[in-house]
Amino acid sequence: MAVPKGYFDVYVGEQEKKRFVVPVSLLSQPAFQELLYQTEEEFGYSHPMGGLTIPCSEDIFTDLASRLGAL
Repeated sequence: MAVPKGYFDVYVGEQEKKRFVVPVSLLSQPAFQELLYQTEEEFGYSHPMGGLTIPCSEDIFTDLASRLGAL
């Protein structure tokens, strides 16, 4: 599935990863930046799924993304 301009792939989940397509504007949000810091700590810059892999539960991510208006 193609990613529209201005969006990027995020893979979230503890066991099985679920793909989300979120707006690039999410990158400027401090709460999302904290997730990026955690991602860097756990995975470094290697993301074999082709998109950004975030080490949190799907529920936490969808709650945060909803509060930030990304979903």
